[in-house]
Amino acid sequence: MHDLIIVGGGPVGSTLAAALSGAFSVLVLEARATAVSDDQRSLALAHGSRLILERVAVWDDALQATPIRLIHVSQRGGFGRATLSAQDMQLPALGYVVAYPALQTALTQCTQVRGVPVSWGARVTQIDDGTDSVRVHFQRGGVVEEASARLVVIADGGELAQSAAKHKVYDYRQSALVANVVTDRPHENRAFERFTRDGPLALLPFATGYALVWTTTPERAQELCTAPDSTFLDALQTEFGVRAGRFERVQARAVYPLALRVARAASKRRVLLLGNAAQTLHPVAGQGLNLGLRDAFELARALRAEPLLLESSGLAERFQALRRLDRTSSILLTDGLVRVFSNTLPGLSWLRGCGLTALDCLPPAKRVFMGRMLFGT
Repeated sequence: MHDLIIVGGGPVGSTLAAALSGAFSVLVLEARATAVSDDQRSLALAHGSRLILERVAVWDDALQATPIRLIHVSQRGGFGRATLSAQDMQLPALGYVVAYPALQTALTQCTQVRGVPVSWGARVTQIDDGTDSVRVHFQRGGVVEEASARLVVIADGGELAQSAAKHKVYDYRQSALVANVVTDRPHENRAFERFTRDGPLALLPFATGYALVWTTTPERAQELCTAPDSTFLDALQTEFGVRAGRFERVQARAVYPLALRVARAASKRRVLLLGNAAQTLHPVAGQGLNLGLRDAFELARALRAEPLLLESSGLAERFQALRRLDRTSSILLTDGLVRVFSNTLPGLSWLRGCGLTALDCLPPAKRVFMGRMLFGT
């Protein structure tokens, strides 16, 4: 019997496995058939997440991370702006942009070196909760297999997470169009967060261009995703403006529907939800993955400090209480930003502009805000 079974070998599940390796018997079950990921998204990692990855010995030059040293925040069609600088926080960078495959490869190699067993192509079909352990049923290569552990951690936001706990869901009626774009100016490690009528538009410095996250209506997102490059670039130029330069090239477009999904306590006592299984957030301010990595790190730290917690059937409840403040504040922050900055009520644009201006003019408040974004609560 294992100490833990982690369902989901993505960044959150793999970080947890790496952080627990050597101290606990861990098995990772990953539905993906191979270690190679075909997900072409770019990921925004806060400086706090870099510290977590450094502690599990994953952060190195192979990630080819692009630092974010300044973030320019503005609203389209309204006054007011704020700039968030790494210098204000006395940090080398506020965050970093990495390719999903690069991070996944680094984490997979880390777990392999540390001897953590990973079952690829393993689709979990059932979890039976017992008094002292949990039995997991999964299919791999058409064969039904079983494994047991003291604790099961679901770190995958798929169907299993939906069935393991009741979820509160709010549909934003928005979609995120992600892509890589190149302009005629160097990015100089600047990121942009521009709030538009349909939702936030983010440009994150990545390699020699930008990673784009464009939030808009589902219908327009689909149209833009399939539009000719020239049409897409013209639309983006109109929506964003010229602050980043003239948009010249675009590639790797994809669309994702957006909703706020928050899990309540798992229905089984020895089952715990982390990352997207526990909460799926709006991409504004890039908090989702960073919150998941903090979830994984705090669980590993709690278990390493008190290994006998695995013997307790109340571990899941205790961990939920430990993480409640950080999770709740992250949810309220992202949800609040979307609702306030996507609202077209008369006069609200003026109030938003006043808020951005006040944030920019009050360094102590700005540092508190940035600290919350970078390290959680």
